[in-house]
Amino acid sequence: MTAITRIQPRALVRASGGPRYAVALAVDALGTGLLRPFLLLYGMNVLRLPAPVTGTAMTVGIVAGLACMPGVGRWLDRGARSTVVAASMLVRVLGVALLLAAPAGHVWLFATAALFLGIGNQAWPAAHAALVATVAHGRERDTALAGARALRNAALGVGALLAAVCLAGGTTAPRALAAVTGLAYLAAAALAWSVHVHAHPAKAAPAKDHRDDEPAPRMLALLAANVVYVFCLNVPEIALPLVLVKQFHASQAWPAAVFVANTALVVTLQVPVTVLMSRFSRRTVLALSGVVLSASYLGFLAATSLGHGWGPPAVAAVSVVCTIGEIIYAGSATALVTALAPAPVLGRALARFQLSTGFGLAVSPAAITTLASHGPAALWGSLAAATLLSSSAVATEKDQRKRLIGR
Repeated sequence: MTAITRIQPRALVRASGGPRYAVALAVDALGTGLLRPFLLLYGMNVLRLPAPVTGTAMTVGIVAGLACMPGVGRWLDRGARSTVVAASMLVRVLGVALLLAAPAGHVWLFATAALFLGIGNQAWPAAHAALVATVAHGRERDTALAGARALRNAALGVGALLAAVCLAGGTTAPRALAAVTGLAYLAAAALAWSVHVHAHPAKAAPAKDHRDDEPAPRMLALLAANVVYVFCLNVPEIALPLVLVKQFHASQAWPAAVFVANTALVVTLQVPVTVLMSRFSRRTVLALSGVVLSASYLGFLAATSLGHGWGPPAVAAVSVVCTIGEIIYAGSATALVTALAPAPVLGRALARFQLSTGFGLAVSPAAITTLASHGPAALWGSLAAATLLSSSAVATEKDQRKRLIGR
């Protein structure tokens, strides 16, 4: 174990890329919060597309956006940092412009807009992590990544709240929200590009170890486990509403309260928990997060056996444990990848990790709803077993090149 790293607020902002970059992150997340939860409503209410067509177009766009990740990884490995972050924001400006230009009933323009929005959403995490890894190192870098996640969740929550209020204003509100989102992405891109962060990966590695064609670390167990781990991100949005509303016939206020509590806990605890866990190796912490998540899934299984009176409060209580597991996972997963990957191939390693994340997020709604249709034991038992198996795989995978990553 190592001593707990302490970092002051100014140092955290500096390690995250500086004040302008922090503002860019907040503005970008605010714009995403304005649009992302209501993109489906935009397709149905503004473009008059059938719900199944709208949902399919969104899914195809998001999944197709994953195809950009190998190119993003190679771009990052050539040294680009703030330019890639800005590009991930600008491509979403194009997506919003297509939304605004699409006439009613035009599914292909909507699908193309969803594609560009998906490309931006998929490219941003890897580009952001690479930028932070360039300006900060060691545990300071881990804390900076955690701080950015907390900031992003706060801005996403504010954006979603503002959008919910604006949608009460009538049918013109979605177009206004889209326009404001496009302007937010444009402003964020300008701020991100202005920090002018560029890396020199070849100089960061010892000459005797560096090869221009050096492969990225495979990390097969980590990538496969990550597909399962990311299911936890959709538990508050998909699994818990299914349980609370469909099984217990509880008020819609219950899943809303759980979602708000999840966001609040992530915003307030992400940095403190990440700092607290810095006394352990990143791999150990990531494995621990799987154990906590598995325990929470078993807790949900136990809660579903209670009656309608005690069931909803029990599910809400267990959701706190699930959120803690999510926080531990989020604070260690990307940090582990950035520590494992040699500098010349950091971009490709982060791109592969984002591919596993995007794939997990894409398949988890279908997997969760399918498992839930077979009963609580099938849903929570399967999630617990798969996550525990993933945790074991993470713990036992050997680090390539025998790198000492947890100190």
